[in-house]
Order: sequence, then structure tokens, then C-alpha cells
Amino acid sequence: GQWVQALQLFREMADSRVERSTYAYNGVVCACGKCKQWVQALRLFREMAESRVERDTITYNAAVSACEKGLQWTQALQLFREMADSR
Repeated sequence: GQWVQALQLFREMADSRVERSTYAYNGVVCACGKCKQWVQALRLFREMAESRVERDTITYNAAVSACEKGLQWTQALQLFREMADSR
């Protein structure tokens, strides 16, 4: 699917030493979410924190949406709490 292509391009950015910004992460998290790849979306979401890339409202929204599409309500609620605590 398209999420695989988005993820591959995203990984190639790192290999080419291209900065992976909040916008780049948001795009790939969103692509994963649209294809119900909630596990991968959350992996990328957590990777942002580890890489010290700022997570914005769009990031949280994309991650919550991915959880919703994957019927992961507990994860979605946890992300809402996390977002509220980070503000």
C-alpha cells in the first residue's frame, strides 16, 4: 500500500541524511493511519520523542486517528491524556 511507500521514502531520508522534520513525520504517521497501520504509526510517534522532533497537534491527531481506525481506544485515550499533559 501507499503507507509502505511513504515509510520507505521516509527511511531513505535518514539514509541520505535529510532532516526528518515534524512535517515529514506527520505525513508518514498520517499515511500509516489511513491504512490502519496503527502499530507503525505509534512506533513513528514514539520515535519522534526519542529523536527529539517536536510533536504538534497534527502529530497527535494523526496518531489518535490511527488508533481509532485500528479500534485501539485505550491507546487513543492515552494519547489524548499525553497531549493534554504536554501543553
